[in-house]
Amino acid sequence: MTSLERPAPAELVERIGGLRRERRAYIIAHNYQVPEVQDVADFVGDSLAMARAAAKAEAAVILVCGVHFMAETAKLLNPGRTVLEPDPHAGCPMADMITPRELAEAKAGHPDAAVVAYVNSSAAVKAASDICCTSANAAAVVESIPRERPVLFVPDESLGEYVAGKTGRRNMILWPGFCPTHHRILAEHLTARRREYPDAEVLVHPECTRPVREMADFIGSTSQIVHRVESSPKKAFIIATELGVCHTLRRRCPAKTIIQVSRLADCPNMKLNTLEKVLWSLEDRVYPVTVPDDAAAAARRAIERMLAIP
Repeated sequence: MTSLERPAPAELVERIGGLRRERRAYIIAHNYQVPEVQDVADFVGDSLAMARAAAKAEAAVILVCGVHFMAETAKLLNPGRTVLEPDPHAGCPMADMITPRELAEAKAGHPDAAVVAYVNSSAAVKAASDICCTSANAAAVVESIPRERPVLFVPDESLGEYVAGKTGRRNMILWPGFCPTHHRILAEHLTARRREYPDAEVLVHPECTRPVREMADFIGSTSQIVHRVESSPKKAFIIATELGVCHTLRRRCPAKTIIQVSRLADCPNMKLNTLEKVLWSLEDRVYPVTVPDDAAAAARRAIERMLAIP
């Protein structure tokens, strides 16, 4: 084999396994990762499950296959350990839709509000927040705040809108951020899929727009969607979230029919991580994740408050 030839996937998996043992590494992957990265991971889940897995990890090295804010979260929960990400360019457009300065201005305009930061945000934004949340526990987090107190919810307006409806909150201030991948899922996509699969159950992520959510039989995070498919008596499911979770579902529920809502539901940032990059990360111990000291303690506190909620 010449140096220009790509190693076979089986060889990459074998080499990753050897380095995992040698480095005492624990590989965490999000459900939106490419199938081969999910398959090589020690743990696969959504943002909340990944945060909890990182908090419990006993490995010397934690390799986070997701996007940057997920790796930052793992580092915040494991400040004394090495946390790596395979590609430092795997960012989150939603996380970039609010800056610490913008959040400071919003807080000045709503001084009585509790700030709930979706985990899809930078460590600096988390540090300026009272508590974090994920799509899996956003309603529970908001419910933990006294009802008479306003809630400034950043940065996902769609998730905040969903939570406001679910909790009956009338005093939520929603930041106008969004997930481009979930907003590319349209009601017309669901209409077309329902025409093809009239008996299928429609499962929708709360980051989707309201017209899409209104067509759902079930709304939940990626892990909640996985659990729904596992427990539902239905045999076919239309999945309205990033298409990577369809691999998770087909692997865990091989007897059920999993239908992608649209090829447009593909996050290019999540797909930056590959088997080769996982291997290189373990080989060369790249790319180490750091969080500035002036943000780390406050951001960690906001995450730990979230994790304390059942």
